[in-house]
Amino acid sequence: MMCGITGTPGTGKSMIGDELSRRGQTVVHLTSSVGPYITGEDEERDARIIDTDRWAAEFKPVDGFVEGHIAHYLPCDKIVVLRCRPDELRKRLARRKYREAKIRENADAEALDVCLIETVEEFDPSQIFELDTTGRDAGYCADRIEGFFKGKIPADFGHIDWSEYLEVNQS
Repeated sequence: MMCGITGTPGTGKSMIGDELSRRGQTVVHLTSSVGPYITGEDEERDARIIDTDRWAAEFKPVDGFVEGHIAHYLPCDKIVVLRCRPDELRKRLARRKYREAKIRENADAEALDVCLIETVEEFDPSQIFELDTTGRDAGYCADRIEGFFKGKIPADFGHIDWSEYLEVNQS
C-alpha cells in the first residue's frame, strides 16, 4: 500500500518522512524523483516547472510512503495532508531563507487550503487524513500517520480554518 504525505512547503513532510524512515518504513522523498520531469523554471515564482502528468504516470508505486508537496498527484491508496498555521509556516520558511514573496505565496496557499482542496478533488474521503503539525514534533506526527496507514486512526479532514491568516492588500 502506498501512502502519500503532501502539504505546503514547510509543513514538515521531509522531517516526518525522515522519522518514518528511521522507524524502518520505506519512504521516497519525491524531490529525488522529479529531476527528469523538470521542464523549466518559473523565475517570477521561484519554482521549478514539473511535468506532473508524465511524472505521475511513470512513477513506480512503493509499499510505504511517498512525501512531497505534489504527492497528491500520485495514485496513492491513502493520503495525508500536513497543515501548519500560516504564522508558524512563515517562520519555518524564513529560517530556510525563502524570499519574502515566496513566503507570502506559501502562507496564503496554506490559509486557502490549496493542497487539501487539490487532494479532496482527487481522492475519496475515506483515503484522506489531515494533520496539523503546528507545535508538534516529528515523533508525534509519525505516530499519527502510522496509525492512519495501519487503519487504527480513521480518515479525517476539513476541520482546520486558517482563512483569518490571509494577507490582504499586500503587494
